Amino acid sequence: MLTPTISFSELSKNSKRVAETLDRAKRLHVTRRDGEDMYLTTAGHDQQREETADITARLFAALMTTDSGARAIVLALPSVFPWVRHLAADEMRQFVEELTHAAQDIAELDVHANLHRVITEWRATARILADPELAARLTSPLPDEDHGELVAP
Repeated sequence: MLTPTISFSELSKNSKRVAETLDRAKRLHVTRRDGEDMYLTTAGHDQQREETADITARLFAALMTTDSGARAIVLALPSVFPWVRHLAADEMRQFVEELTHAAQDIAELDVHANLHRVITEWRATARILADPELAARLTSPLPDEDHGELVAP
């Protein structure tokens, strides 16, 4: 379902009509010229999204507690994140562990930023590993030059 888009000025000028649209759509994308866009949603829709995230995170974590569940997750990852094929087995395991912990943060703490960070960082790692020349440059030993003491900022 596509989320309808309205402008912030439309929200302020026609709040009754916007509320009627929100009742039908359950979620609206609000664009702003002078700030970050927003989403306006009904309380019921937001609660359903929270429950979905909570159940997904708990299911994911429960699967990780058994060898067969962990194997199923590892086998499913390339369908969700095709770039994981560039990760070694131990890197894949570490990614899954970090992904699981980040998903638990969503369910238990309502913190979503960690999940985004984990995916972004591991995607960047895979991007480096996918380019043999870049990987070689970034993993080669540093020169033996001493640049002096590192001073705290």
